[in-house]
Amino acid sequence: MTLYVVRHAHAGRRSEWTGDDRTRPLSDRGELQAKGIATTIDQDRDRAAALRILTSPAVRCAQTVQPVANQAGCDVSVDDRLFEGAGSSEVASLLDELTGAADDGSDVVVCSHGDVIPMLLDMLVQSGMDPERNLVWQKASMWIVRRDAGSWGAGRYLPPPDRA
Repeated sequence: MTLYVVRHAHAGRRSEWTGDDRTRPLSDRGELQAKGIATTIDQDRDRAAALRILTSPAVRCAQTVQPVANQAGCDVSVDDRLFEGAGSSEVASLLDELTGAADDGSDVVVCSHGDVIPMLLDMLVQSGMDPERNLVWQKASMWIVRRDAGSWGAGRYLPPPDRA
């Protein structure tokens, strides 16, 4: 199993958005980043494995992973445990679920926010992930973590596609 932990792509400034923040869309730059993320995941993953995509309910997160779903021919599922403000118990519950489901061999993409990603990464480290570098989570960046023989392995960081 491979887990792709994605922080949503660029969505412009929150302070400049007048609507409900859940509906703030990706910017043009963010749409390009989302396409780059999809290309990276497509090139990295074993296409024989099923793909499961989970996203925060925020539009910007769903838009970030929709190109991945389009390329893989699968659906995107909304999971409130990935939304901003999720607590550590919610994130731990999600990680437990992903860990338990790892035996089926599916790859999983999760897309979330700058307050949830560090909790998830810390929990992965506590569960055995060996990060290749200090934990960072820029917008549109991604961590790729493999799970083999019941253990989380090395975590590889990929910067945003426009800064690679």
